[in-house]
Amino acid sequence: MGRLQGKVAVVTGGSAGIGFATARSFVDEGAHVFITGRRQGPLDAAVARIGKGVTAVRADSAKVGDLARLFATVKAEREAIDILFVNAGGGELIPFPHVTEAQFDDLFDANVKGVFFTVQAALPVLADGASIILVGSTAGSMGNAAFSVYGASKAAVRNFARSWILDLRERHIRVNVLSPGPIRTDALLGLAGPDEAQRQALLDHMASVVPLGRVGEPEEVAKAALFLASDDASYINGTELFVDGGRAQF
Repeated sequence: MGRLQGKVAVVTGGSAGIGFATARSFVDEGAHVFITGRRQGPLDAAVARIGKGVTAVRADSAKVGDLARLFATVKAEREAIDILFVNAGGGELIPFPHVTEAQFDDLFDANVKGVFFTVQAALPVLADGASIILVGSTAGSMGNAAFSVYGASKAAVRNFARSWILDLRERHIRVNVLSPGPIRTDALLGLAGPDEAQRQALLDHMASVVPLGRVGEPEEVAKAALFLASDDASYINGTELFVDGGRAQF
């Protein structure tokens, strides 16, 4: 029997990358998983790849109305959620002098506002004793040129967990942060643009600053998410688990 047998999970941003790998891992361990994304095509493709135990709901996590519809759908179909994996978001490299107000607002809407209101909207549907996992980043703990807005947004996510374990203590809901380092995803490669040589140069650079000497794979982050979601992590609350090959530790 899987470690999540009979559980219900919601994975935001579940159509690709870390979100997809995590959703598939949860399904493999016995959970029924609702995945979200802003585009229907990738969502349908993700459902086809996973094949069973998954429901797609098109939703933009930065839109409160979409979140209300998402959790109304979950409640109607499954009544309660045992696991909430808050992964939707993104970032881009923008030199500090060139960051516009619109870019700042878009990034904070996706990474901070979206996280806050995703968890708030989920509260009536979350089971007592549920596990909430917020996706952070090594950038929330480190300085990075041309990445300051993204890093600040992920630092905010880390503080949400510290506060929410107090807000939710009476319901015994655990809140933890999972912070990846450089992971081989389309989102990471997209920072370098469409040129394959530039993408490989980015991967090589990322590998050179990781003590393990390589970038990670989405499945490696999914394994850590599975641990935090399961009863194996029943006494882990408010922590930040780095899946970064040691990147943030020096």
